[in-house]
Amino acid sequence: MTKNWIASALTAIPLLLTSQVCMKQANALEGNKTPLTIERLYASPALAGSSPRELKLSPDGKQVTYLASRADNQYRYDLWQMDVVSGERSILVDADKLAGGELSDEEKARRERQRIYGEGIMEYFWADDSRALLIPAAGKLYYVSLATGKVEPLATGEGFATDARLSPKGHYVSFVREQNLYVLNLADNKLTALTTDGGGLIKNAMAEFVAQEEMDRMTGYWWAPDEAAIAFTRIDESGVESVTRNEIYADGIKLTEQRYPYAGKNNVEIALGVVTLADKRIDWVDLGAAKDIYLPRVDWLPDSRHLSFQWQSRDQQALDLRLVALSGLGNPRTLVQERSDAWVNLNQDLHFLKKQPAFIWASERDGFKHLYLFDLEGRLKQRLTHGDWAVDALEYVDEASGWVYFSGRKDTVIEKQLYRVPLNGGEIENVSQGSGMHDAVFAENKPVYLDYFSSLSQPPQVSLHDALGRQLAWVEQNRVDERHPLYPYFGLWQLPEFGELKAEDGQSLNYRLFKPVPFDAKKKYPVVVRVYGGPHAQLVTNSWSEHDYFSQYLLQQGYLVFQLDNRGSAHRGTRFEQVIYKQLGAAEVEDQKAGVDHLRSLAFVDADNIAIYGHSYGGYMALMSLFKAPDYFKAAISGAPVTDWRLYDSHYTERYLANPAHNAKGYEASSVLPYVKDYRAGLLMYHGMADDNVLFENSTRVYKALQDEGKLFEMVNYPGSKHSMRGEAVRNHLYRTLSDFLDRKLK
Repeated sequence: MTKNWIASALTAIPLLLTSQVCMKQANALEGNKTPLTIERLYASPALAGSSPRELKLSPDGKQVTYLASRADNQYRYDLWQMDVVSGERSILVDADKLAGGELSDEEKARRERQRIYGEGIMEYFWADDSRALLIPAAGKLYYVSLATGKVEPLATGEGFATDARLSPKGHYVSFVREQNLYVLNLADNKLTALTTDGGGLIKNAMAEFVAQEEMDRMTGYWWAPDEAAIAFTRIDESGVESVTRNEIYADGIKLTEQRYPYAGKNNVEIALGVVTLADKRIDWVDLGAAKDIYLPRVDWLPDSRHLSFQWQSRDQQALDLRLVALSGLGNPRTLVQERSDAWVNLNQDLHFLKKQPAFIWASERDGFKHLYLFDLEGRLKQRLTHGDWAVDALEYVDEASGWVYFSGRKDTVIEKQLYRVPLNGGEIENVSQGSGMHDAVFAENKPVYLDYFSSLSQPPQVSLHDALGRQLAWVEQNRVDERHPLYPYFGLWQLPEFGELKAEDGQSLNYRLFKPVPFDAKKKYPVVVRVYGGPHAQLVTNSWSEHDYFSQYLLQQGYLVFQLDNRGSAHRGTRFEQVIYKQLGAAEVEDQKAGVDHLRSLAFVDADNIAIYGHSYGGYMALMSLFKAPDYFKAAISGAPVTDWRLYDSHYTERYLANPAHNAKGYEASSVLPYVKDYRAGLLMYHGMADDNVLFENSTRVYKALQDEGKLFEMVNYPGSKHSMRGEAVRNHLYRTLSDFLDRKLK
């Protein structure tokens, strides 16, 4: 097919928001009309078709690499390549050629934090010269030469190697083993331990729990660009409360001792060191007098003589970008300060320029996240973006041509587009094309990018583009034609209507409404309100999501499905997000009630049969909504909910509720437990019994409180399941249970 097909497909859905419903029910999508079954939702091959993950361009921009699942097992991945010029594709590394084996507990936990699920090849790293790749697999490391195609195991010694990567110039491989940092010289296979005191409560070069789970920092070490040194963290967990966590499996109970930093309790004590490869000398950076702090980001400057780090206060109302010279690690200076009366959000958008002494920094100082250019003295040189809309991320800086590429919501908040702006300031240009969600992956040394695109009518597809956004080639068109796994069901696939409502403070709330198939406006239909509702998330978008599969099933069973992004949700600026500060479950529930008020105004809605369903923060929202607004919801499904925020971790919880010692009333009002007495009927709860994110205790406390009140409810718990409820058998049983519950309560 030509580009014309994709251009027409992507512009088929107008998405400009107005105060009225902005997207009418589209005509049926092309495909057969086989009804969905729950068993088909997550069976192989995947309904979304071929959806490559871990997309990368070689640094020179000549090769595309990606992980592709197998048709007979969508959860096992091999490494594939595509030549940019010829378009020729081939498998680069078959996962079966790598040694299998059990993951270490540390690696299992790390993958859970990364939301990496599957088997085979799950990660890989390019060498800077584009001649080789590094593949970690089951604790072993493999070196892949692009010239020969050989896959060679590296001599890393005994034990499980984790957080492995190639050094910037490709001369070394680094990894963490048994809580110490190691370096392997690829020239002579000499293995060197750069730290030796790791073990027990001391962890070198490793990210602590809250860094992984809440700060999006999965590593604890950083190579200098010239390979002469490595910056690393040293964490001391001795002050963190030790808890015995029960992971309940079908054949027994696993007791895990974990240093868990509950809200208001002690965190790790963190230090930042720099180790020199030549002599293994370690020098320590002065992080200041305060010990109860966070270190969310560390970045080297291009000269390899200066190191930056972001210092965050325990209350997260202060964030400093600090700079230190290797010749004076005891004298950091502050370049930028961010302050808030609520909290300062973290991002990954710091970029130091190579051709001038300056850096790009993202800030919400004017209420929306935007990009700024500073010099190395911390003086503002240029605002690069501004307006009542938010930047998503800094994607690429082309210093040679003077362009800054970023993703954002300039045109509409329900889509993500790629833009560019001159490095010296000027007009913003739209680079991406087509209505939907665009995620760009740039080559390191060349302004070409992969566009990972999806919309409500298009499962994820991948294409290669030049600096102006012109399409050069398909990597995976993933067209839903007769050969596509989705085609038998696509004729019944439903697109939603979008619209806006007003919150009690006048701010606009976006929603989308899916109608049943077939739909008869003269009938009245029960409604399932699907909710998340927490910060840093957004449901109301024009994007493809496997989480919508169950919604499509419900539509075919005669339900309406409604979603509303309440205040506190992402991409709407600080005023919209920070309404929830110091009390959770208040404004969010009021906004969901406003959504139900709107539903009740629709002639085809059965106002007496409305349920709410959510997982994680959505599970919390389902409980709070049913307990606090029983006149609005006849039933609720709560999956893996936080029920008492004192049981959750420090960094996440204190960001929104402050320290329990300073906001006891807010914690009490934000807990589910005080509202148990107001529960009437219609509750189903489920939880993974090995959940190490939202601990199973959150649900058992509600179970006990409901039982003590003599109130009837339903529960289903899953032995061995973690927070994300992975596994085809688990999901089949879960969704059959949810469907049965809804049928009994709403029909």
